[in-house]
Amino acid sequence: MNGYPAMTIGEERVPHEALRRQAKDWVVHIATGEVTQADLRALERWRAESPLHAQAYAQACQMWSMLELPLRAAARATDQATTIRIPGVRRPIGRRAFMGGALAASAAAAGVMVTRPPLELWPSFSEFAADYRTGVGEQRKVALSSHGSIEMNTRTSLNIRGASGATDDVELIAGEAAVAAGQRAVVVRVAAGQISATNAQFTVRCDGPDVRVVCLAGRVEVDYQGRAVTLRSREQIASAAHDLGPVVTIDPYIVAGWRDGLLIFQDEPMLRVIDEVNRYRAGRIILMNAALGERRISARFKLARLDAVLTQFQEAFGAKVRPLGGGFVLLT
Repeated sequence: MNGYPAMTIGEERVPHEALRRQAKDWVVHIATGEVTQADLRALERWRAESPLHAQAYAQACQMWSMLELPLRAAARATDQATTIRIPGVRRPIGRRAFMGGALAASAAAAGVMVTRPPLELWPSFSEFAADYRTGVGEQRKVALSSHGSIEMNTRTSLNIRGASGATDDVELIAGEAAVAAGQRAVVVRVAAGQISATNAQFTVRCDGPDVRVVCLAGRVEVDYQGRAVTLRSREQIASAAHDLGPVVTIDPYIVAGWRDGLLIFQDEPMLRVIDEVNRYRAGRIILMNAALGERRISARFKLARLDAVLTQFQEAFGAKVRPLGGGFVLLT
């Protein structure tokens, strides 16, 4: 599997995110590459390393299966021309059938059910039931009492629990929001913690268990699993491995650029840029080149013209873009 990361690292030294990326690379290679018997044996060894490996592969298979309709036309010719032969099985197995069997085997081995929507192609149940929700590329402003407000970014869901005493109580379910608190305190409950502020401005982003808080003005109190931290203007803190990371200084113009209709990146890997761009557009940009994903980028894109991202990738890095319809694009 030339161009793919090594698959022999023990789970005790691999973050879950690294496992997910390795599993994704395996699925893409099996589904679209020239698969050999050695590849199949290496995949089985990798999946058997731990329940986490098997779980990551099951989730990656599930995600890939959600792309079947937009990928079907592009994959039909390859599926008809290429089969996979496994020792002990007389009948050749097509790639799609192999993927389905691998998914079932991985899920059985891991004993897992994927509860988050694959590739975030649709909101979760809790997001659907939220008081306020923004769709893909949509932004919305919600007024709070005493001149406070919340600006909701793309794919964001939250509940307004109401006002009690001198506090406005908000629950951020998923996504990203910019909060302006006046003299009346605003408390935002998110994941395993809460953020509170008075006469201050801050942004909070929730991606599953990962939370990032940025103070734009004033002072913000962050309480995460019993640990309390005070942020001042231009400071950020994020949760990592169920604990708070260090307080770092940031450029609020970059972090909160979405409020001005901009996505700003400074020396970021292409993989990170693509993940961020995918939050704002329908469909999905699917990166199929691990080496390309490591290239560093500094750029500014207008949210209203995100197609310029693909053009820049082509011109600056020689990337090949294959549109599949419905907003799905393969990037190699």
